Amino acid sequence: MSRHMSRNAALAPILAGAGALALVLTGCAGGAGNAAAPTAFTYLINSENTMIPGQITALSEDQCKAENTALPLKVETVPQTNLDQKLQLLAGQNALPAMYAAGNAPALTKTLDESGNVVDFEVALAEIGALDDIEPAAISTIKSLYGGKFNVLPYQYNIEGIWYNKQVFADAGVDVPATWSELVAASAAIAKTGVTPFSASGEQGWPLTRLVGDYLFRDLGADALQKVADGDAKLTDPEYVAAAQAIADLGTAGYFGQGVGSIDYDTAASQFLNGKAAMFYMGSWILESMNDPERNKIGADNVGFMPFPAVEGGKGSIDEYPANVGLPSTMSAKVYDDKVADWLGCIAENYGSAALKDQGTISGFKANSEVSGIDPLTQVVQTTISESTSSVLWFEALFSTKATTTSQTNAAQLVSGAISAEEFMKLVQADLDS
Repeated sequence: MSRHMSRNAALAPILAGAGALALVLTGCAGGAGNAAAPTAFTYLINSENTMIPGQITALSEDQCKAENTALPLKVETVPQTNLDQKLQLLAGQNALPAMYAAGNAPALTKTLDESGNVVDFEVALAEIGALDDIEPAAISTIKSLYGGKFNVLPYQYNIEGIWYNKQVFADAGVDVPATWSELVAASAAIAKTGVTPFSASGEQGWPLTRLVGDYLFRDLGADALQKVADGDAKLTDPEYVAAAQAIADLGTAGYFGQGVGSIDYDTAASQFLNGKAAMFYMGSWILESMNDPERNKIGADNVGFMPFPAVEGGKGSIDEYPANVGLPSTMSAKVYDDKVADWLGCIAENYGSAALKDQGTISGFKANSEVSGIDPLTQVVQTTISESTSSVLWFEALFSTKATTTSQTNAAQLVSGAISAEEFMKLVQADLDS
């Protein structure tokens, strides 16, 4: 039985006055009523993702059994490459299902929202008393990605930081660095022991550009890249170039090891998991490998997790972790009714704990019930998320596809010294300006 109020019960006090009634009619999360009431709780999701629909199905058979009886769950799939086209087609036919995977980019969700096809979850969850079931940091991430709106659900939630080898740190006589200067000093001490300070994939590029973005957020503040997107700043401004230079300096010092440009994601992860590198910047999606004794040869108990350090004198906060919500899902405002609202409330109350218990995965939903047997590293990340109230994005989050490609394909050249920090930022900015 869900502990949340029904949508009608939640609205009853509001409906007492005519003025309040007008407010509900204009601000309610529900749609315009020009689509038929749903006969099933249909969930359209990309076929590559089996984890989320599997967990929703499990809820339908247990915690959400009553909601499923009233409105049966029906899962439909489409290849991710065809998802955007399918969503646009269904929207044009006024036939989007109750819940669906949002588009591959926030821009499509924005378009669907403008045509009345997306639920405002800040309103909808508040109406049923379930807004507190969402982690504040997840809401912060969603709003940063979706133009200030909470209009997708965080079935997946990843934070990023630096994983480190505790034994290597101890052997080098260094503590967990809290500032950039301390990180550079720790890297120098570790290098003297013969261990590569950082493992990173130059072939993918983004594990390196993530560091540029993090430095910017710590130095200039959480809105550093929003200012670039808004045209109020450019990557070629001196303070932005300084961030790229700081990461380039790590490469010049040899702290990424040899041949970083030819190292792929799996090799970079293996270097850390086999004890050949002291640190590995990566998101919490790597937990599966960290918790796998067959892959993690240094042992999970020898792995620590720390935030990207503070930049001395910077405006950013070390407590703001870069984060993303994967390919999120949303709900159709045009078919959002009391039965769908009941499903939303049940999911909000139970998904976080169920996913953590059944799959060991972290979402942006709070774990409302005690979950035992969680791997210690997973618990560390879950606690970190629970204690966070805001987040930041990543370097290319607000970039065009062209600028993103340019950034990631030139990252290895930046840290190898093949191009200067100024040249790197100039190349990316040129694509943003085009």
